[in-house]
Amino acid sequence: MPDHVPGKPSVLFVCVHNAGRSQMAAGWLTHLAAGRIEVRSAGSAPAEQVNPVAVQVMAEAGVDITAAQPKVLTGEAVQASDVVVTMGCGDACPIFPGKRYEDWKLDDPAGQGIDAVRLIRDEIRLRVERLLRELPPG
Repeated sequence: MPDHVPGKPSVLFVCVHNAGRSQMAAGWLTHLAAGRIEVRSAGSAPAEQVNPVAVQVMAEAGVDITAAQPKVLTGEAVQASDVVVTMGCGDACPIFPGKRYEDWKLDDPAGQGIDAVRLIRDEIRLRVERLLRELPPG
């Protein structure tokens, strides 16, 4: 993972498999921030691939996450981030002083139909938009 760029806010999205919620959130923030924010995602037990339904619903919204790959969560990724957003990874997320932590309670899209995943996508967008308004400009 890249080192933190001074003066540029960084956000890490974490969920267990790094295949659905965190990938959609990273996709939204990358899309909406247009390069102003460093965006990372990781999982405590990464899956083999990103959930194809998550990829599909994000494409419907004009956000391409086809190149995303689940990654393992490391302490270095947390230390390099200003904001860490967890989505159901529980105690597997390391805690470091001076970081802002948020826990977003969201349904897991794994095994859900496309309509349910669209609702999760839309909820994630709303939360990412709020987070973007709260971050200092990059």
